[in-house]
Amino acid sequence: MEIRLDGRTAVITGGSKGLGLAMAKRFAESGAEVAILARGKPALDEAVSSIRSGTKTRIEGFVCDVARPQDTTDAYERLMTAFGKIDILVNNAGQSRLSTFENITDEMWQEDIEQKLMGAIRMTRHVWPQMKERRWGRVINVLSINAKQQRAGGAPTTVTRAAGLALTKVLAGEGAPHNVLVNALMVGSIISDQIARRAKARNDGVTLEQMIADVGKEIPLGRMGTADEFANVACFLASEAASYVTGAALPVDGGKAAFI
Repeated sequence: MEIRLDGRTAVITGGSKGLGLAMAKRFAESGAEVAILARGKPALDEAVSSIRSGTKTRIEGFVCDVARPQDTTDAYERLMTAFGKIDILVNNAGQSRLSTFENITDEMWQEDIEQKLMGAIRMTRHVWPQMKERRWGRVINVLSINAKQQRAGGAPTTVTRAAGLALTKVLAGEGAPHNVLVNALMVGSIISDQIARRAKARNDGVTLEQMIADVGKEIPLGRMGTADEFANVACFLASEAASYVTGAALPVDGGKAAFI
């Protein structure tokens, strides 16, 4: 079955790199008009250019820091001026930030909450009324498998991701009578820019390729996943093919979450 998004407009936060960029490309290839939001303009421009070179559908980029309330308001107004409607919202902004509890300051907590949780809340609040009015909408919250399986040393990220899962459930219940479907995708071990940065930060002589191989040994499927594989699942949830799926928290992790 070919998944198509023709006639739909999708907005992806954190869309200039990694999983966000992979989802933007996949959505565009499936016929959707796509808007990507990101904080850095150079990376945003590069992402838009790369997608435009491979598809004929419309793709636009907007500078936006979802941790800033006014940024989300301004971005929404620009999105509506450019596209007129938003059918699909993917809340993807935010990177993993891990530390031991006693080392996490109030500022670190607040920064993580603003970016991951409040950013998703604000963006969803903007698009929610129009989705309800048209009786069609998709909201996908990109979380982590640690949203369900918290671990020592995993804060503040696992705490905000768990809150994002609770938000997903609440919104799914409220959106269901209006055919607005809300689901979460829980990231496992996926090869991305973030993994490359972690490998570089180790500074212990272990190459990225070695790190990928080592991590893969801990996964039931025996390997790390790719950003394209993750994007395929997101595209399904964004489509009419997933018309009876809401309130789900789907792990894309090669089976790892089943054993932690």
